[in-house]
Amino acid sequence: MLSAAKRWARAIKRDVLAVYLAARDPRTPWGVRVLAMAVAAYALSPIDLIPDFIPVLGYLDDLLIVPLGILLVVRLIPPDLLAEHRVAAARRSARPVSVAAAAVMVALWLAAGVLLWRWLSPSFEGWLI
Repeated sequence: MLSAAKRWARAIKRDVLAVYLAARDPRTPWGVRVLAMAVAAYALSPIDLIPDFIPVLGYLDDLLIVPLGILLVVRLIPPDLLAEHRVAAARRSARPVSVAAAAVMVALWLAAGVLLWRWLSPSFEGWLI
């Protein structure tokens, strides 16, 4: 059951990217492009319709709205075009992850945290003792 869930999650991830690529393709019908861009933007956006900190309901949009939107768009995209974008999405997701870029981002966040601490530390001096 766990392996089936992992396969389903990988397929959803691939299809989100395929839907995004189809939304940018001029061969996709105009109305489907608009819907595909909306679904891809919602799926990739960090902002949810229902915030994740709300028990059970917070993950409901991730488990229902996104897959149903992707399913709708996948059915509306012409099959040959969808197959082409699924291959492109699989090829893009097979690219290696850049460890150097991740290290740079972590270093930037750490530097920003240190700078923020140094800027706020005069206000906290009485609290530390």
